Amino acid sequence: MPAHFAFDPMVSLSGFLVGALVGITGVGGASLMTPLMVLLFGIHPATAVGTDLLYAAITKMAGASVHHRNGHVRWRLVGALSLGSIPASAITLWLMSGVDRRSGHAVELLTTSLGIMLLVTAIILLFRDLLVRFELNWLKSHKTPSPRTIAIATFCLGLVLGTVVTLTSVGAGAIGVTVLLFLYPRAAVNEIVGSDIAHAIPLTLVGGLGYWMIGDVNWALLLSLLIGSIPGILLGSHAAPRMPERIIRLLLAFILVIVALKLIHS
Repeated sequence: MPAHFAFDPMVSLSGFLVGALVGITGVGGASLMTPLMVLLFGIHPATAVGTDLLYAAITKMAGASVHHRNGHVRWRLVGALSLGSIPASAITLWLMSGVDRRSGHAVELLTTSLGIMLLVTAIILLFRDLLVRFELNWLKSHKTPSPRTIAIATFCLGLVLGTVVTLTSVGAGAIGVTVLLFLYPRAAVNEIVGSDIAHAIPLTLVGGLGYWMIGDVNWALLLSLLIGSIPGILLGSHAAPRMPERIIRLLLAFILVIVALKLIHS
């Protein structure tokens, strides 16, 4: 087995800490895991993204099964998103397979894209309460769009998510949930979250397997992350009711801004 596939306990420890934050804040692990792999452990951005996509597919299965049992998944919504996201993911992977991902230009594109998505995530974290109030006011003063318009918008959202998630592994939760709340105002928040998680499984699985096929998945790194992060998520979820979630969320947003700027200017 090549040296770069060696098990790393420090990765497991980092996965545990990231998992704990995910359990407390609900922020997607990719927002933390992928930049951590790139900046702290020197993993190539493409390998970090590919590995994290498979990690997300595995870890989200448990969450999706719980939401499904509770009736919180709108499968028609999941299908509409997937109609856009899966082809977009496949096209993005096809385009990436035809370029030298080790070139300086490709690395710059991947790190800059990742940095931009982290900034978007940070903005949503910082202004989540304001966005919710804006949404409520907007819904009171605007007519609900037609089902056809909502279906087209959902498909377009899938296209965007398929592209950005495959390119950076970030955005399915931050962008997806925020936009879906506007498109489906009558749906319960649990249904939006559950549907978004369910949709993320085929998207991240297709993306992760695609990266594996083009040689950009580190299986030992994936195992190291799972060993650490799963206990971390369980512990964080258990501790969440007793933690100052808003303060941790705001602190996390500022950290993401710093990391994003470092990636963009690296």
